[in-house]
Amino acid sequence: MNTEIFKVEGMHCASCASIIERTVSKLDGVESISVNAGTENAKISFKDKINIQDLNLKLEPLGYSLVTEINDSTTALDDTLESSAKLSQSKKAKLAELTNMKTKVISAIPLAVISIFIMAWDLLGQYHVVPVMSQMVEEFFHHLLPLMATYTLFVVGKPYLLGLYRFIRHGKANMDTLVGIGTTSAFLYSFAVTAFANVLQPFVDVNHTYYDVTIVVITFIALGKYLETRSKAKTGDAIEKLLNLQAKTALVIRNGKEIELSINDVKHNDEIIVKPGAKIPVDGIISKGSSFIDESMITGEPIPNNKNIGDTVIAGTINTSGSFVFKATKIGSETLLAQIIKMVKDAQESKAPIQTLADNISSIFVPIVLVIAFVTLTLWILLATGPMGFSQAMSFGLVSFVGVLVIACPCALGLATPTAIIVGVGKGAKEGILVKDAATLEKLYKVDTVVFDKTGTITLGKPRLVDIKNFSNLKDDKLVSILASLESKSEHPIGQAIINYAKEKNISIVDTSDFENIEGMGLKSMIEGVFYYAGNVKLIKDLNLNFDSSAIEPLTNQGKTPVILATKEKVFGFVMVADEIKKESKQAIIDLHKLGLKVVMLTGDDKRAAKYIASLIGIDEVVANVLPQNKLDKIKELQSQGKIVAMAGDGVNDAPALAQADVGIAMSTGTDVAIESSGITLLDGDISKIVKAIKLSKITMRGIKQNLFWAFVYNIIGIPLATGMFYPIFGWLLNPIFAGMAMALSSISVVSNSLRIKSMEL
Repeated sequence: MNTEIFKVEGMHCASCASIIERTVSKLDGVESISVNAGTENAKISFKDKINIQDLNLKLEPLGYSLVTEINDSTTALDDTLESSAKLSQSKKAKLAELTNMKTKVISAIPLAVISIFIMAWDLLGQYHVVPVMSQMVEEFFHHLLPLMATYTLFVVGKPYLLGLYRFIRHGKANMDTLVGIGTTSAFLYSFAVTAFANVLQPFVDVNHTYYDVTIVVITFIALGKYLETRSKAKTGDAIEKLLNLQAKTALVIRNGKEIELSINDVKHNDEIIVKPGAKIPVDGIISKGSSFIDESMITGEPIPNNKNIGDTVIAGTINTSGSFVFKATKIGSETLLAQIIKMVKDAQESKAPIQTLADNISSIFVPIVLVIAFVTLTLWILLATGPMGFSQAMSFGLVSFVGVLVIACPCALGLATPTAIIVGVGKGAKEGILVKDAATLEKLYKVDTVVFDKTGTITLGKPRLVDIKNFSNLKDDKLVSILASLESKSEHPIGQAIINYAKEKNISIVDTSDFENIEGMGLKSMIEGVFYYAGNVKLIKDLNLNFDSSAIEPLTNQGKTPVILATKEKVFGFVMVADEIKKESKQAIIDLHKLGLKVVMLTGDDKRAAKYIASLIGIDEVVANVLPQNKLDKIKELQSQGKIVAMAGDGVNDAPALAQADVGIAMSTGTDVAIESSGITLLDGDISKIVKAIKLSKITMRGIKQNLFWAFVYNIIGIPLATGMFYPIFGWLLNPIFAGMAMALSSISVVSNSLRIKSMEL
């Protein structure tokens, strides 16, 4: 199955999205379609290659069209520059649309101001607040208003007329249809009583027209749509910023020469030169030189990291000082930056389960509103003609008819969820929190239990030398030098930890001879004519050396591993190697407790060592000696107790548990399998970002609920008020002009509320 994402032109609201989904889903070969009103994109899955022209043949008569393909799941981001170019084209098209909208709004605003001035003068004159209009002034405005209304309806209001036309022609109604019917009805009624005043005078009040309603309502709605479109353009800034991180060229060594190539032409294992101030074009490993690299886009840390031969460099990060050469290991869609961009795009296109409610309502909302509007007009004429007379009943009925159509537009309802998701996912990416889809973000805010794998999640996942105990006349550095030299021919992770410590401290490592691995106990080798031994307590006992192991026992209970240095004659001392706790782990657990969450740690380690680690950072529950399949069982057990569980891990053995958890959280420093099994990936493996991720989910969901509340409130209060339901009791009747203002403000308020998420503290 293939999946493609297309930009949709002509879409204005959630009812538009519903029409497009229903139309395209009926076509042969289409497996599924999801249209996002926030991004104005359509994600279509199909069996065989689909022809965009065939889709547009069905959509264009309804006022929509699918344009330039902006993503393809089969190629992902192989060509990041092309993605950037397409995004740029899309942005140019959006800017052109905004400019056109702005021009029309600016031309309509003076007409709306004049109309409001005339209405205010007429109203205030009736109450003798200002002098009544003279007959000459009234006659002037009587001829001016139809001209202004004609321009406003047929030029500024053209989209709404087209919405009305398509409704008549194809029976498909959206927001434009509602506005089109309402404003056209007001205009045609006013035109009729103006042109045929003598004929209609016995039946209606020919002195009362609604040209001002047509002018002001269209102007307010057009202004609201312009401001909404401009605000929506800001919701997707995250993708553009990520694309701008990508370097466009790379300085590659080919045949002994330096050649500047497009990053699309870089191949695996190419040697690439990076000069000071340059962006790193692809992922790779340094082969020559060293430098300090600004990796803040990944780590969030402003201080550049020192990188040497053998260290990994990441595309999009910046070389701040010296030049170096690195070998390309990941190119195109393989790079971490490309994966981040793809994940953010996919998440922003996805729909949260909470959006289903809004989508279902929006799909039936417009037809229901049309029925309510026509029933309202009919009831006013039937029920109010007796007490009021036909002229007054018709006048009130028309005001209510237009008011219902205008205030009920479901724009705010359709924008409530996607705009918040787009901003929330983008903010997460900026914070180093990659969200796979909107459903994950929705689940995360319900989580009450967080389960951590220990190694590589709570701890660094790499053994480090943490203690030195010296019983001899040797200096500590000399003791470490001998141990590191002995371990230089060993491939054991513990030995590597000692070697790494020596390198970090610039302690010399010398050549050895006669190396021998002593199975299960340690090793021996000769340095400067002396045989040295490095190993565990069992090795020392085997050498029949006098050694008090009681000094080591408390340390081994803490999960530390001893490496003892000795000759056949005596013990010099020992070092302890351990997988250190990440510096951010303790504060992260404290912050999770502040959020009211229970924290569980799973580990394959010995129970005593696991409990010691847990006691240092405040873990609530420890499950030790756990096999990979037992991790999965523990998640199921917690879920059977009614817990909503988030699981954080980084290894292949964590993948089943990550997939089973309600929300799987992977460290980007972990395996691809773990990342694929998770709904959230934390860049740089920083578990303090789990706290931020949970706060982000809460902020985003709160924003969605606020948006939905206000979207519903506008309609729940507005529609009954617009029908005139309260007129017999309180004398309340909603002027269509205020209905237009309310409709415009509802959409703007929803988008603005979503944009607030950007500035909120996590």
